[in-house]
Amino acid sequence: MSGLAQFSAEVQAEVARVREVVSALHAELPRWGLVVWTAGNVSQRVAGADLFVIKPSGVTYDELTPESMVVCDLDGNLVDGDRSPSSDTAAHAYVYRNMPEVGGVVHTHSTYATAWAARAEPVPCVLTMMADEFGGDIPIGPFALIGDDSIGQGIVETLKGSRSPAVLMRNHGPFTIGKDAKAAVKAAVMVEEVARTVHISRQLGEPLPIAHEHIDSLYDRYQNVYGR
Repeated sequence: MSGLAQFSAEVQAEVARVREVVSALHAELPRWGLVVWTAGNVSQRVAGADLFVIKPSGVTYDELTPESMVVCDLDGNLVDGDRSPSSDTAAHAYVYRNMPEVGGVVHTHSTYATAWAARAEPVPCVLTMMADEFGGDIPIGPFALIGDDSIGQGIVETLKGSRSPAVLMRNHGPFTIGKDAKAAVKAAVMVEEVARTVHISRQLGEPLPIAHEHIDSLYDRYQNVYGR
């Protein structure tokens, strides 16, 4: 038995639901100006099975549908779908294998965040929004080549034990994680916003850092009190 037929009806129904979710969330990337052409990808883990859904490779955002999303196992092997998985699939799979709390992964080449990645410089926590969302600086991950799980290793190495849901992979661009794909997309939007704002601030002078105790207080409030 191969493909999704080896899984229960419940898992197959969850796969169909996640395909809908991931397809819809891909529309958020061009909407917020985070991608060009076919670059970028969103994935989400499938509850109840060692599977995730991800964008197919080389397909424009206008052509994406739930049916075009592909399903992979946690080793990055194609389980179901008519197209090749994203070229970043091995990185996503490595994150899911090594960070079981992560339910969604996003990668973009958004302009300002990628500009910081090209300089291998963390975005300093100089905005209350950054303290809220990231709990500190947005870190830089190591340089890694596309094609195997080297990028995934760099993401996990950088983010394990970090409060940040985002890493700027050196010379490449941002990867974000979350409890699901929607949370990871939100982090991708926020990374670009703060990278842009801090860049503009530096054109005016040196941004003022926020004290660590205030970062901790802001992060705790936003994550545990705000909106609840």
